[in-house]
Amino acid sequence: MPADAPQPTPQMVAAVDLGSNSFHMIVAQVDDGHMRITDRLKEMVRLGAGLRPDKRLDPEVEDRAIACLERFGQRLRSLPPGAVRAVGTNTLRQIAPESGFVERAETALGHPVDVIAGREEARLIYLGVAHGLAAGTERRLVVDIGGGSTEIIIGMGFAPRLRESLHMGCVSMSQRYFADGKISPRAMEKATLAGALEVRPVRELFRQHRWQTAVGTSGTIRAIAAVIRAEGWCDDGISASALTRLRQTIVARGRVSALDFKGLSDERRPVFAGGVAVLCAVFETLGIEHLQVCDYALREGLIYEMAGRNQLEDVRERTVATLSRQFQIDQAHAQRVRASALDLLRQLAAPWSLQDPAHALMLGWAARLHEIGLLVAHSQYQKHGAYLLRNADLPGFTHREQAVLAALVLGHRRKFPTQEIQSLPKSLRERTECLCLILRLAVLMRRARSTEPKPCPDIETADRALTLHFPAGWLDAHPLNRLELEQEAERLTTAGFSLRFT
Repeated sequence: MPADAPQPTPQMVAAVDLGSNSFHMIVAQVDDGHMRITDRLKEMVRLGAGLRPDKRLDPEVEDRAIACLERFGQRLRSLPPGAVRAVGTNTLRQIAPESGFVERAETALGHPVDVIAGREEARLIYLGVAHGLAAGTERRLVVDIGGGSTEIIIGMGFAPRLRESLHMGCVSMSQRYFADGKISPRAMEKATLAGALEVRPVRELFRQHRWQTAVGTSGTIRAIAAVIRAEGWCDDGISASALTRLRQTIVARGRVSALDFKGLSDERRPVFAGGVAVLCAVFETLGIEHLQVCDYALREGLIYEMAGRNQLEDVRERTVATLSRQFQIDQAHAQRVRASALDLLRQLAAPWSLQDPAHALMLGWAARLHEIGLLVAHSQYQKHGAYLLRNADLPGFTHREQAVLAALVLGHRRKFPTQEIQSLPKSLRERTECLCLILRLAVLMRRARSTEPKPCPDIETADRALTLHFPAGWLDAHPLNRLELEQEAERLTTAGFSLRFT
């Protein structure tokens, strides 16, 4: 950049982590890809402990969570939309959507809350850890123990190579084996064996990657390291011998209430034994001798992810490109559909309130992936494509984004996907319907798969009524296109749209 060129303005952003044990928020200033944290907030909410068998939250726990998010929201009030990324992890993945908790959480926080998959959580954790440590070429094993899940990742530099999310955490393990407050040798043994069983299916895969250094992060691991250091058992991180000694001491104390270690907070004590059992299982199963501790994790990963998106390094672009190659999509045709869709969007963005850049991104990705189901079967390939996009691990995409993408791909032909769209959160339904209609028209215009230029019709719109004006004589010269438009007009009436063309 020339010396006299204007320098980028530092951006204030925030990340909120709605974990199973605690809620965290960090506010940071991002300047040319570098992060400087200006504020941190944390509250022990114990969301996972309040999840009932019917997958709804205990009212007291739900109220505690909402009150916390209202306090966070006060701090974030000055930040504009797009400058805050809030994600929910293991417990939010389990809460019944019809409970309405996510909607209440968004209202309290004042920003959207994205529920992310376990492997996506693992990717973001690794991104945070990689930025928190000195860059190196060694292969790293990263371990993060949360309240309801444990993520293990192997990566090099800033790139994760292997990611897994295991269904065990400090809260869930404590509830299962130490709920009565007693810590017997048998209970600790059963907890550690249960953890080992969770790791077992991926044990050989992770061992084969021959990682060179192991790094731990999260409140559980930092608390274990603090206790071990205060007891004088290990000055740097967590050694296998020190962890074994801690486990033996916990069992000797016999009760959760007796875990009055230096460096262990009152808030952490009720779930400490469960966290130790999880870490012991990971150490023993993966053969860890020493674990370095890093302060950066999911929240910092979210900040760097936001910085990357602002600098056009969006991992979702790489995901879409990878899917296009893996599923042998006709990329030249997909790009022509994308171009037609974006041409239509430019005319409809203002009247349909689709000016947010996220709408163009989602429409473009749907156009590039609309034929992803063809590799499964041609018959009803839109349904195969929607299933793949709804259920696959798509790095960078949230559950909500995948649901919208799946709805668009399902609805690009044949029946309009009214039911699929109605299953989305209310705030997304109307705009997803509009994007779906635009994609349908773009696919229809490019159905012949010709490389010849296609006219972009001028569009008149009044609410949900569209009139397409083609060049004089074009429809008469293309009777198949006219017939397809007539059929499409009939299909769109079921979705409450009116389509005319001249």
